[in-house]
Amino acid sequence: MSCDGISTSKNPQSSEILSSDLETARAAVLKEAKIFDHSKIKIEGYDFNKGINYEAILDSYISTGLQASHLGKAIEQIKEMIKIRNEHFVVDEGIDINFPYPAGRKKQKLTLFLGYTSNLISSGLRDIFRFLAQHNMIDCIVTTAGGIEEDLIKSLKPSFLGDFKMDGRELRNAGMNRAGNVIIPNKNYCAFEDWIMPVLDEILEENNILTPSKLINKLGEKINDEKSVYYWCWKNNIPVYCPGITDGSLGDMLYFHSATRSKSLIIDVVEDIKNINTMAIRSNKTGTIILGGGIVKHHINNANLFRNGSDFSVYINTGIEDDGSDSGARPDEAISWGKIKCDSTPIKVFSDATLIFPLIVAKTFAKNLKKD
Repeated sequence: MSCDGISTSKNPQSSEILSSDLETARAAVLKEAKIFDHSKIKIEGYDFNKGINYEAILDSYISTGLQASHLGKAIEQIKEMIKIRNEHFVVDEGIDINFPYPAGRKKQKLTLFLGYTSNLISSGLRDIFRFLAQHNMIDCIVTTAGGIEEDLIKSLKPSFLGDFKMDGRELRNAGMNRAGNVIIPNKNYCAFEDWIMPVLDEILEENNILTPSKLINKLGEKINDEKSVYYWCWKNNIPVYCPGITDGSLGDMLYFHSATRSKSLIIDVVEDIKNINTMAIRSNKTGTIILGGGIVKHHINNANLFRNGSDFSVYINTGIEDDGSDSGARPDEAISWGKIKCDSTPIKVFSDATLIFPLIVAKTFAKNLKKD
C-alpha cells in the first residue's frame, strides 16, 4: 500500500491491457506523416525584431496562415494577371486588335474585369478605383446603380464619417442617410438631381435610346472631375456595365425625368449584355477581381461562362455559402458552372474589402505604375 492508501501492486493482466491500450493510442495519435504536396510553405509570421518594414510584413502574410495566406495568394494571383496583361500581344492575322465595343478599345494579352458593390464607392475605395481607371490598369468595370451615382455625387458634395450605431430615426429627421458608418446628407441627392436633369435632357435630344454603359460614359464626360472614377473611364475608353441601373438614386432620377417630360429615355440593357459577353469571348485570357457579391459578382462570372471560364479570379467578400447564395459561393462553385476554368487556381479572401484592397493595390498595381 502507498502512503495515501492506494494499492500499488502490479497485476500482470492489467499491465498487459495497459500496454495494449497504449499501442492503440500511439497508433491513433502518432500516425505516421506522409508527404503532402498541396503546400510546402512553412507557417511563420513576421519577426518584429527585424524592425518595421511594411513591405516585408505584407510579404509575410502568405506564410501566416488563415485569411492572411489567402490575402497573400490573392496578391500573387493579381501580380500574375498584371504580368500577362502587360506582355506584348499580337493577334492572329485577320483578327481585329480592338474589341467591337467600345470602339477603339485595344485588346491586351489578358482582359481584366473589375467588379465592386455600391458601398465600396461610398467608402474611400472610390479613390483606389479612380487610380486604376486613371492609369488604364483595368479593361472593364461592373457595378451597381449606387456604384455609379455615389461617385458622381461625391464630385458634387462630400460624405462624412459617422457610426454604425447612430439612431436611424434621428438621422431620418435630420435629413441624413447612413450606409454603414458613412453618412450621406439628403442635400447631396438634391445637388445630384439639379446636376443630372439637364444632362438627361441633352441626352434625350441626341438620342432617346441608349445602353447603361453609354449613359455612364456620358455622365463621366459631363461630371468633368478628375476625382471621379467614371470621368477617367470616359477619358480612357473603359466600358462600365451596370445591369441594375434603375436600382438606386440614378433610377429615381430616370423616373423623375420620365414623369416630367413628354418623352422619356429608353435604356437598352440587351446591347450591353451582348457587349460584355463579346468582350469575354474575344479575349485571349481573362482575369477577374470581384469585391462584394450580388449582381456584380454574377454578371462578371456569367460573361466569362461564354468563354468556358476566366483564367484568374480573386473574390473579396464576407458572404457565406451555406444559404446557397451566389454572393457567398466559393470560386469552386463557379468552376462547376464553367464560369472559372477548371485548371485555374482562384482564391477567395474572406474580408471587408476596405481593409485589404488598398494593401493589394499597393503590392500590385501601384508597383507597376509607369511615371512619366
